[in-house]
Amino acid sequence: MNSLIITIGYFLIINILGFALMGIDKRRARTSAFRIPEATLFAIAILGGSIGSTIGMHFFRHKTKHWYFKFGMPIIILLQAVLVGLLIWLPIEFSFI
Repeated sequence: MNSLIITIGYFLIINILGFALMGIDKRRARTSAFRIPEATLFAIAILGGSIGSTIGMHFFRHKTKHWYFKFGMPIIILLQAVLVGLLIWLPIEFSFI
C-alpha cells in the first residue's frame, strides 16, 4: 500500500477523532458525566488531530473560553504546518552503509 494513502488515512481518522472527542466531552459536561481529560484532548491534537479538534471546539462551542485551548490549538496547528513545510522543502535522506 502506498505510504501517502496510509498517511492521509491516519490524519483523516485522527482529525475525525479530535472532532468527535470535543463533541463527546461537551455532551458529558452538560450531563455531569465523567469527562475526557484535557491532556487527552491536547494529545490527540499534537498527534495530528489539531484541525479536527479546533473545528470541533468551535462547532460545539466547547473549551473556547479557556485561554490554553483558545491559543494552544492554533499554535499546535502552526507548529505542525511549519514541520510539514520543513519536511517538504528539506527532505531527510537516509542511507544505510
